Amino acid sequence: MTAPADAGLVVQGTGGGLREVLGRRHLLVLLVRKELRVRYRASLLGLGWSYVKPTVQFLVYFVALGLVLRQNEIGDYAVYLFGGLMVVGVFAEAVGNATRSVVANGELVRKIFLPRELFPVASVCVAGVHLVPQLGVLLVASLVAGWRPDPVGVLALVAAVVLLAVLALGLGLVLAAVDVMFRDVENVVDLVLTVLVWTSPVLYPWHLVADLVGRTSWLLTLYQANPLTVAVDLVHRATWQTASPGNAAFAAPDLLERSVLAFLVAGLSVVAGQRVFRRTSGRFAQEL
Repeated sequence: MTAPADAGLVVQGTGGGLREVLGRRHLLVLLVRKELRVRYRASLLGLGWSYVKPTVQFLVYFVALGLVLRQNEIGDYAVYLFGGLMVVGVFAEAVGNATRSVVANGELVRKIFLPRELFPVASVCVAGVHLVPQLGVLLVASLVAGWRPDPVGVLALVAAVVLLAVLALGLGLVLAAVDVMFRDVENVVDLVLTVLVWTSPVLYPWHLVADLVGRTSWLLTLYQANPLTVAVDLVHRATWQTASPGNAAFAAPDLLERSVLAFLVAGLSVVAGQRVFRRTSGRFAQEL
């Protein structure tokens, strides 16, 4: 007997998912290079903007909160602030660009077949490229403040970067798929990302939230379980917490347990995101 004529065929626009992306790393590298070239085309500073933008944002918040409003109960506030802004900024860039990634590459989606997951994955990778110089600035500033690397801190920093990447990828897959069907998603995501900096202990210490809602409140539990909050706390543990002896008094509690939960949530977001993306990717070419 001969095999059916359609044996081995797949629905156009679908494929092996994230596993296929790993098998086509050369395409991923090309997409990342393309995104960087397009973004900095005819730009004098080029990748230097990855220093300028976070620096300006840091100065605005530092002057407004650290000098004008005298948010100085936190020692080494500049390091504390920059570390949190770096986490939120990179996460916002990754999720925002991943949301638009499929629509922005509509020409490629319509004309050739390739794993559609490449587009949100490339957006997360581009954000990772921009993270590198910011991380270098943070480490230098921490050293000046008195920080010295320790094994737990190094592990916390690596965990923060991995957590951000996994969480951004999971959310990016879902949002990119939904954005193809409903373009309003881009605007909703932009609105959410503008307030993101206030939802984690970036500009203020965590105990202010505890004092406001109560230390036994479920709201505080939900706030501390937020994976982005955990990523901020991990960066603070890696750099700011050990810069000066008094900083540990402001450190967030139960970081190990919350980190395990955050990685579980981030992992589930990737599983859910991959499922949603694959179920809808067959319609991308038609919708675009």
